[in-house]
Amino acid sequence: MAKNPNAGTSRKPWWLLGIILIVLSMASSAGVYFLLDSKSEASTETAEEPAEPIKPEPPIFVTVSPFTVNLQSDQYEQRLLYIGLSFKVGDETTREMLEQNMPQLRSRLLLLFSSQHAEGLTTPEGKQALSQQILALFDEPFSDPQPELAVNDVLYTDFIVQ
Repeated sequence: MAKNPNAGTSRKPWWLLGIILIVLSMASSAGVYFLLDSKSEASTETAEEPAEPIKPEPPIFVTVSPFTVNLQSDQYEQRLLYIGLSFKVGDETTREMLEQNMPQLRSRLLLLFSSQHAEGLTTPEGKQALSQQILALFDEPFSDPQPELAVNDVLYTDFIVQ
């Protein structure tokens, strides 16, 4: 029998090369997975961090001391209005302007209140209409030149019609 020249020698380690390739591909897959997973965790951590709460600016109010005014009446009887007001303003400039011109503002308000009818002021609609009339008073400037006034709302602190 003839001897094969390769019969006693070992075969090439192809199986060892296959195992090394499988281990390398698994290691690279695991590395990519952990890399992408750590990026998604970092993005969720930044998304989960609570943003600093937005603190609204405190409102600015200008208080007008209360008025007692005679009202007009259809029955020709004495009717009185006791009213206290506060104005919600948008900025410090408006607050300062109103405080500097308070006598002029009070005079305008006094003339407006004394021209009102008692019957109209007892309804919610009458109070809303009065608020609109008060806001319209700020369309006429107090001085020349005058910055734009930011009066946002009229708030009644006292309101009695007798």
